[in-house]
Amino acid sequence: MVCALLSGCILFSSCIGSFKLWNGMKDWNQGIGGKFVNELVFIALHIVPVYEIAYLADLLVMNSIEFWSGSNPVASNEVKEIKGENANYLVKTNEDGYTITNKDDNQSVNLVYNQEKQTWNAVTETENIELVKMNDDGTATINMQNGTSMTVQPDMQGVASVRAAVNAGVFYASR
Repeated sequence: MVCALLSGCILFSSCIGSFKLWNGMKDWNQGIGGKFVNELVFIALHIVPVYEIAYLADLLVMNSIEFWSGSNPVASNEVKEIKGENANYLVKTNEDGYTITNKDDNQSVNLVYNQEKQTWNAVTETENIELVKMNDDGTATINMQNGTSMTVQPDMQGVASVRAAVNAGVFYASR
């Protein structure tokens, strides 16, 4: 009975998943000290079987929940600090997207995915701007800052095309 139940969890999930629990443990271990300390903790966590239990929990429970619900319970409310050229930012993972906060002036914007419309939107207290629409044919329509839109394939060539279009509107003055 137990074997059939465990097999069913694996067979019916059909999800590779993000393995957030196991990866979170690995990231924590890599951040606690030098390579010798990391190796000792790594071995200890395998002897105790913490890594194995976290991996099985991800495989059988968390990734199945992620497949059926669309979100991983371990991944919610994750916050990372990003160092930009002109400022430092906090990026918080939300259920429907991200909140990006400028640490210097404490202003923030939400990047929200609307699953019904298949759009990514920039949302502030006063504005809701549609940035990208994922089309049924696999393309993405990008709404440009000048009011025009551009449809591209979501790959490196599409990204290069959008960058070229954005940079075409930038003029440089020289003395």
